[in-house]
Amino acid sequence: MNGCVLHVVGTRPNFVKAAPVVAALGAAGCEQVLVHTGQHYDERMSDIFFRQLGLPEPDTDLGVGSGSHARQTADLLVALEGELTARAPALVTVYGDVNSTLAAALVAAKLGVPVAHVEAGLRSFDMTMPEEVNRRLVDQLAQLLFATSPEAVGHLAREGVATGRVHLVGNPMIDTLLTHVEQFDAASARAAHGLPERYGVVTLHRPANVDDPEAAAAAARVLTEAARHLDLVVPLHPRGRAALRAAGLADAPGIHLLDPLGYVEFMSLVRGAAAVITDSGGVQEETTVLGVPCLTLRTTTERPVTVTHGTNRLVRHGELVPALRKLLDGGGAAPAEGPPLWDGRAGARIARVITGWLERHG
Repeated sequence: MNGCVLHVVGTRPNFVKAAPVVAALGAAGCEQVLVHTGQHYDERMSDIFFRQLGLPEPDTDLGVGSGSHARQTADLLVALEGELTARAPALVTVYGDVNSTLAAALVAAKLGVPVAHVEAGLRSFDMTMPEEVNRRLVDQLAQLLFATSPEAVGHLAREGVATGRVHLVGNPMIDTLLTHVEQFDAASARAAHGLPERYGVVTLHRPANVDDPEAAAAAARVLTEAARHLDLVVPLHPRGRAALRAAGLADAPGIHLLDPLGYVEFMSLVRGAAAVITDSGGVQEETTVLGVPCLTLRTTTERPVTVTHGTNRLVRHGELVPALRKLLDGGGAAPAEGPPLWDGRAGARIARVITGWLERHG
């Protein structure tokens, strides 16, 4: 092994989480390799994020693309095995809970390469979610586990993970948000998309909401009803685009459908929103720090800290419109401060742990 840290990223949330870690390790003089699996490959889902977040060009782009969970994971396993064998890193760092994360951790474990998991310990306790399967398996394979919140540390302890492997570091996604927050121009974003002064933002991509035509139709119906009370701007994730369009969402009054947006453009809309409706974990966290009321169209969340410290509320379809109306009537006060250690320095904390680990194991 050499002293190289190999980062594996595949989707836009990975890019947001990796940026502060890569920057902090670079400042510490650490040799790094960035591997992009190509799980998100659309320019608006990938390239623009690298430019806006200041991530270096990937050393390798595997170009795996989309597909079923089995096919995509199989392709990732083969491609990543070749990459890790050729580069022989000292440590593989993975982010979040997507298929790229699981594949990289599994390949590394089979090759005897230690794994660091950024965003370890999150649990929804819903094993029907592919992400829950991924995050649980990765945490069993990792030697360094970086947790964003105290309850994540507790989950890992109950699962028997040795305490010396777990580090409460805060949330690198919030590092990225705080670094770029002055660029989030809500007024310009609103004007660019012809939105009224009061509007909401919607993001849906979870299988439970968009994969099944009946589920997508139910989501479209409740969003159509919600749009009678608040104009809703909906940047369509590729996963749900066809299903939501087929369900008639494009024709609903008050609904503004958009193509995927870059990080700054999307966060500018979120910053100025009266409310956000989402099924995304990351958006729950970002709205918590920005103080924007968030309604999460799910029955569980792996980020309960956003409920206890932030403005997030879990809602079922039938609860969405009443909850939205309550928010619009002034029922969504922002918290005084965010969760512990969500202070913009998580990347530096992670870098300190990794460089110390490399010194001991180099």
